[in-house]
Amino acid sequence: MRKTIISTPKAPAAIGTYSQAVRVGETVYLSGQIGLDPVAMTLVEGIDAQIVQVFENLKAVAEAAGGSLADVVKLNVFLTDLGHFAKVNEIMARYFSEPFPARAAVGVKELPRGALVEADAVMCLGA
Repeated sequence: MRKTIISTPKAPAAIGTYSQAVRVGETVYLSGQIGLDPVAMTLVEGIDAQIVQVFENLKAVAEAAGGSLADVVKLNVFLTDLGHFAKVNEIMARYFSEPFPARAAVGVKELPRGALVEADAVMCLGA
């Protein structure tokens, strides 16, 4: 199977040697998104705003790949403070409904650009 690179201006441009997403067959691998505003390319302020921006960025990439967040089967969330885990759950409920994707939440020391949260996802189209 060949891979297709997914890119959209509605999510932040890659800030390194990676693609926003890669599609192989019906599976789409979405790169990690932090709370960067895709226009200004600056980090939004505060944990609530960053969580929302992360999900907005993932949503934009999912849509560019021909899917939606409803097609996400696996989500990984990285937090610099696991005390924000409940806030992630609260905001995530605005973007996902049952059946929810499988998920991991991992505490990390730091994230790119001083972000407080990052998430990546695997999406399956046509399932």
